[in-house]
Amino acid sequence: MAEERSAVTRRDALKLLTTVPATGLAAERPPNFIFVFCDDLGWGDLPAYGHRSVNAHGGWIVRGDLKTPHIDRMAREGTLFTQFYVASGVCSPSRAAIMTGKFPGEVGIHDYLASEELNKQRGCVNYLDPEIPTVTGLLQEAGYATAHFGKWHLGGRTGAPAPQEYGIDLYDACRSGPGGRVTSSAQIADAAIEFMERHRDAPFYINAWLYDPHSPLHPTDEMLAEYEDLTPRWGEHYGSLQVWYSILSYIDKQVGRILDRLDELGLSENTLVVFSSDNGPESGLIPFVSHYGNASSAGPFRGLKRSLYEGGIREPFIVRWQGHAPENAVNSETVFCGVDWLPTVCQLAGVEAPPNIRGEDLSSSFRGEPVSRSRPLMWENRFPVYGHVLDKSPMLAIRSGRWKLLMNPDRSRLELYDIPDDPSETDNLASREPRVVRRLSNQLLAWQKTLPPGPVDPGAGRAQYAWPESRE
Repeated sequence: MAEERSAVTRRDALKLLTTVPATGLAAERPPNFIFVFCDDLGWGDLPAYGHRSVNAHGGWIVRGDLKTPHIDRMAREGTLFTQFYVASGVCSPSRAAIMTGKFPGEVGIHDYLASEELNKQRGCVNYLDPEIPTVTGLLQEAGYATAHFGKWHLGGRTGAPAPQEYGIDLYDACRSGPGGRVTSSAQIADAAIEFMERHRDAPFYINAWLYDPHSPLHPTDEMLAEYEDLTPRWGEHYGSLQVWYSILSYIDKQVGRILDRLDELGLSENTLVVFSSDNGPESGLIPFVSHYGNASSAGPFRGLKRSLYEGGIREPFIVRWQGHAPENAVNSETVFCGVDWLPTVCQLAGVEAPPNIRGEDLSSSFRGEPVSRSRPLMWENRFPVYGHVLDKSPMLAIRSGRWKLLMNPDRSRLELYDIPDDPSETDNLASREPRVVRRLSNQLLAWQKTLPPGPVDPGAGRAQYAWPESRE
């Protein structure tokens, strides 16, 4: 665990402000930020986003009751966004966008970062360039105490910069304590709580980036016991729902601990807490997730992890900021993306955002004012999507206003959807709206040409099924 920076003139000045009465200058202190970021949590995995148990006509239970009282409470005490997007259907690119406000392909992160050899094969850089301004670096320069706890995944192999080079005072992977990976979510909550206790009198920013519920999942017997009713009736195996729900409830408990401690410290009114996830749920067809199978859910959406359909890139996003964000509210109008996090945080912190970023300041949406974005969102995926053939999206996508266009670079598989009216992407309007297709496809292809070149997997953008052929 690295040492924290010991002397920053502007931070010392900010600390002095906290000694005056709350009705004076301290009331103008910029907010704290805590970003709780899950890994592989689907849009439909939470009761707050429509997850429901069903009693089947035969008397058995379908799905079962998932208990997330603290995340439910967070939604009641804040605002739930229904049109939040990440900038990629895979973890490293999604995280790069959060940190930089740029589309991940623009910084050379087209897929998850791994070994130097594998990165080279896929045309990826080995790590996020530390010269690119980051949200943590910008806030650190402005006097914030900054921390990152948990998953990093922006370059951690030999030769990669340490997280501290991105403006992070304190970094801890939080997976080596008692229980290791199994208890990592609790370790991350412990570290976040300790950090906010230490810096309660000055502005702080915390990334609490969980490893869960990414595979492998190894819940303890204590975690599993909460869902004994979901054990299969026959055999001695754990049920996939039992495994999945026990991890989600464990995450929920840690969120509750963070919220409770903020309340106890009197920091809730000056701390903006966000709960979200980096991409859609993993395919149950992949063997390393077979222990929880298809228990995860993209809700009403087509697509899953890696896909550019809604299920791969549309995620939960809950904002709790007491006294500022409306309580028990649902924002279904604002189209908010991971690239918008940096400029939005900068605006709220009174920090100038860097030029040439893709994100927009949508901070008014946190205060209850729906915002219409001025620029489109764009995605690229150079690699295959694994799962059902209906989840396998084209390589490119653009969202502009109500329209979303998907296509391959050769203009094959043109698909146009009116997302507010057709969030499940089942009614392709491309043949009926040629002018919209022409406008959006030109924008999308022009953007794609600006991206760093690299290899494209032969299976990218393909949705063929191996139909039986005649042997005559």
